[in-house]
Amino acid sequence: MQLRYRYRLYPSDEQRQALAQAFGNARVVYNDAVRARQDAYAVGEKFPSGTQLQKRLITDAKRTEERGWLSECSNIVLQQAIRDADAAYRNFFDSMRGKRTGRRVGAPRFKSRKDNRQAIRLHTGGLSIRANGKLRLARIGDVTVSWSRDLPSAPSSVTVVKTADDRYFASFVVEAGEETLPAAVDADGNEVEIGLDLGLSAFAVDQHGRVIDNPRFLRRAERKLKRAQRELSRKQRGSNNRAKARKRLARQHAKVSDTRQDWLHKATTSIVQENQLIVLEELAVSGLARTRLAKSVHDASWGTFRRLLEEKAARYGRELVVIDRWLPTSQTCSACGRIDGAKPLSVRTWSCPCGASHDRDINAAVNILAAGRAERQNACGPDVRPHTGADGDEAGSSATPRGDTAPRAAQPRGESPPPTARSTSRAGCP
Repeated sequence: MQLRYRYRLYPSDEQRQALAQAFGNARVVYNDAVRARQDAYAVGEKFPSGTQLQKRLITDAKRTEERGWLSECSNIVLQQAIRDADAAYRNFFDSMRGKRTGRRVGAPRFKSRKDNRQAIRLHTGGLSIRANGKLRLARIGDVTVSWSRDLPSAPSSVTVVKTADDRYFASFVVEAGEETLPAAVDADGNEVEIGLDLGLSAFAVDQHGRVIDNPRFLRRAERKLKRAQRELSRKQRGSNNRAKARKRLARQHAKVSDTRQDWLHKATTSIVQENQLIVLEELAVSGLARTRLAKSVHDASWGTFRRLLEEKAARYGRELVVIDRWLPTSQTCSACGRIDGAKPLSVRTWSCPCGASHDRDINAAVNILAAGRAERQNACGPDVRPHTGADGDEAGSSATPRGDTAPRAAQPRGESPPPTARSTSRAGCP
């Protein structure tokens, strides 16, 4: 499989200037490619191919006075900008035809010079790693790299990124084999399984009531972010002080983002290493992000959490099952299977007529795991779909114990009960 390894770059002042020129040239060529296709569409002509665009927008443009400065940049960077435009249109058309899964992809748009994040991409002909550990980039030179870990293989391409807080990174694409871990089993030899009920008060609760706390990185940094934003708004536009204030604000946002990414990677790695089967409930993140809970939903970053679990489960030989969000996991008694009806989010505990008492989140986690087991069985064996109730002695969790009396804030959950479960990102069937 292909993986990305990212490292911090420390270019010199001259190399920063060369990179700035490369960023600008790549942006201009990309915009020219988008404009050429828009013009062809407007007059009803066939879209020009990538080869035609390379000749027109790079080779021929370098001979003109208007675009002569393109010759000061590596040809590899300019050619890759046109390939990126081709890929953007290909993804757009595949999405329109229904060939692309996931959210619908919009038409390519022009890149703006006001965008503080800039990037260029080079393939093997434009990069090499020197014996002294520096990264050789075409027409830029040998750039110092902070090698935090070794590359598993020779990179096939590198993307050089300049972030809004003026940091530079090199993101390498490398080939890596699967690193299947030993099967996660308990003392009795049974597979260790976990069902996770995601929320906002607690990030996740498993079927045993053990909780992964929600770190709330954005909420904790809000005071500093507001102060930095006020300082920026007071500065005169175009002044050096405003540029410094903008960089301070970007640095605060980058700190929040980096801390969240580090936590998500550590949490997902721990879950994948300790459990053979992981079951999640699909959440309508895009819909919840348009409610009054939007800031908290974005801060929790459920989408990234699921994506990292999918990638690491596939890489390490684990199985991830995502069940339909419309299953009434909060309404169903995990002991008898009775659906007791919708309940307000303020109701954190409830009792079933069968005599069982439930914590809302623990009960949901038990039902999520049971639905995942049923979906797994349907995918690998007989077409049998048992009810969502489950035994209370499932093994395995990477969360920490939770006190029974801890207060719980309301968390979003779909409560309507269409009766289908769905599985995604299955690494393999036992």
